[in-house]
Amino acid sequence: MGASVGNMVTRVPGGVDVVFEAPRWSERWVLGDDATMPETDAHLLTTKLLMDVLVAWIARTGRDAKAGSNLALRWDREHPKVGVDPDVYLVEPAPPDAELTSLRTWAEGHHAPRVAAEVVSRRTARKDYAEGPAKYAASGVRELWIFDPKGHGRGATGESWVLQVWRRTKAGAFRQEHAGEGPAYSDELGAWLVVTDEGTRLRVADDEAGERLWPTEAEAERAAREAAEAELARLRALLGSR
Repeated sequence: MGASVGNMVTRVPGGVDVVFEAPRWSERWVLGDDATMPETDAHLLTTKLLMDVLVAWIARTGRDAKAGSNLALRWDREHPKVGVDPDVYLVEPAPPDAELTSLRTWAEGHHAPRVAAEVVSRRTARKDYAEGPAKYAASGVRELWIFDPKGHGRGATGESWVLQVWRRTKAGAFRQEHAGEGPAYSDELGAWLVVTDEGTRLRVADDEAGERLWPTEAEAERAAREAAEAELARLRALLGSR
């Protein structure tokens, strides 16, 4: 193991917060050449939808940011093989190299993601629950979302949560701010995380009820096309009635 990097604060149902030290690195956290493994279609669809939502948000707001999937995040120069591979990430400002495959937070122009997300599968359940928060605490990530639609994971006292949100406090601690069904608020995005599609997808919305979902680029284009077609139909009907 390595030196501790700060406090992690996790919730215990019906009790008080539990604080423990998060290590800066662990030999178990080494990313091997096979770090990216094939996942199920459901996992890939859930991950891609969330990534597409963030990519569209970046384009819509004109931000200097980058969102993507499976970028190796490394934070310890003395142990450069140690890292984590988030299912979805949001980095702002964007790293200088558009084709970057490894984000090294000690390198110039490289920053820890504002947001990282893990979609739990049967294969990754133990890693995402038991080690995920500690790795992201060490990495400098500001907010972590863990989405477990099938209930594959188990917390320290046996809990399984559909949605967890971990957030870095001003004091540097990494705190579990939400563990439950959702929705949950994202401080980093100033928006709500909502579970949709009969519990299978995680989306971002302007409102807690999830009525104003952030669209993907394809969804926005489809909505604009349908609005234009409706307006054209209205004008034709108006002209036909004269």
